[in-house]
Amino acid sequence: MKHAEARPGRTFVIRLEDGEILHEQLEAFAERESITRASLIAVGAADKGSRLVVGPEESRENPPKPMTLELYDAHEITGTGTLFPDSSGKPILHMHMACGREENSVTGCARAGVKVWHVMEVVLTELLDTEARRMVDPVTGFELLEP
Repeated sequence: MKHAEARPGRTFVIRLEDGEILHEQLEAFAERESITRASLIAVGAADKGSRLVVGPEESRENPPKPMTLELYDAHEITGTGTLFPDSSGKPILHMHMACGREENSVTGCARAGVKVWHVMEVVLTELLDTEARRMVDPVTGFELLEP
């Protein structure tokens, strides 16, 4: 385990609007507001055609080949994630979501492109006094959090 201490900074209440792409909007917002590190929660709905990363094709293959799933219609969502800079300093969102419609449910990473269906609410809490960042792992190719 690796860890670092941080303290909360500003808190933002955000409403994303119909058709916006979750990670693109939140990363752009973070850059505009000079937020480099944050924790986030989200609630709302994802539109038909939204894509999630739902696992690697083979669990121990390196580098992993991601599997994606496209939502077949609008789904209710709840999600939680983090925002940390990559090696160039750009804030990168890592958010996982549970998406449900009727009795069907899927969970995955929103990085592949989740499109807002009418509204999605996000609470973003800035994290201060930490230098944590995402660094490329040479084995997996993932940008792993380095506290």
